[in-house]
Amino acid sequence: MNPSPNLDGLSPQRRASMLAAAGEIRECYRVLEKAGINLVGEVLRGQGEFVELEHYPRDDVLDRETQAQYYYHTHRDGELEHGHFHLFLRAGGMPPDCRPLDYPQATDTWPAGDDALAHLVAISMDAWGYPIGFFCTNRWVTAEAWYPAEQTIAMLDRFAIDHAFPNWAVNRWLTAMLQLFRPQVEALIRQRDAVVAEWQASAPGADVFEDRNLEITGYLPIDVQALTLALEAAAGQ
Repeated sequence: MNPSPNLDGLSPQRRASMLAAAGEIRECYRVLEKAGINLVGEVLRGQGEFVELEHYPRDDVLDRETQAQYYYHTHRDGELEHGHFHLFLRAGGMPPDCRPLDYPQATDTWPAGDDALAHLVAISMDAWGYPIGFFCTNRWVTAEAWYPAEQTIAMLDRFAIDHAFPNWAVNRWLTAMLQLFRPQVEALIRQRDAVVAEWQASAPGADVFEDRNLEITGYLPIDVQALTLALEAAAGQ
């Protein structure tokens, strides 16, 4: 998957939205760096010892108005990644026609009703508190309800954390990251469903969503500065 989308293939409205998000991200970095702090450090601040698999902040971050939710944690070995953000939307914030996939062969109970949250995407972070990639996961990783790709994509515009806990700049940054990298995130979500379908076809009677051999359905390295410069050049700035 190409980490740099063909900007010529995007609508003027989409390019403008991405460029505005790039400006928002730049501003978030400015105010954090001015104080000598970073995104990950703010999420972990005051949380005690950083323990593998624990959610940070404790009990997650939820905007009760938009029903957007996220947490930060670590559980994967790697020289580059410090940890990652998991971004969700809860059922109360979804477009009205969104319904979890009907999957009779499920061997685990999926969350239902108001708890039927959807995992949108994860953002991988380096040890300095900057993003290095996006990825999508299988259902068992996040214990979500599974929504088809196009419904999940329709949820992306609904993700917004519009309050100051644990840090306003962090919340604004996460919201803007989904807007700046919208084409890439859409591609990852569609790839997610394609990978799951391929695995299911190879084992028709199995519950693919609980297969521990399928964890990451797709990973895409990213470069915020490179995409921002490309957008600015295309806009003639």
